[in-house]
Amino acid sequence: MFFNNSGCEYFPCHEVEDKEDFNCLFCYCPLYTLGSKCGGQFIYLDNGMKDCSACLIPHRRNSYEYIKSHFSELAELAERNR
Repeated sequence: MFFNNSGCEYFPCHEVEDKEDFNCLFCYCPLYTLGSKCGGQFIYLDNGMKDCSACLIPHRRNSYEYIKSHFSELAELAERNR
């Protein structure tokens, strides 16, 4: 699945070479809550916040399958936090 929202005032929200291939389907990364197990390129800041500004996993043209493959982990987190 692919969705490009070039009309968004924040488009693109990351520095990229090819804006035509920038996927906006996951505007906010659902894998953020997996912390260090998300599989993305991130750093933890001194204040403990996770900085994902260098990560393009949710914005790749074919990112849907990768993110979907982690839905069971997200469901487990949701169940624990009921």
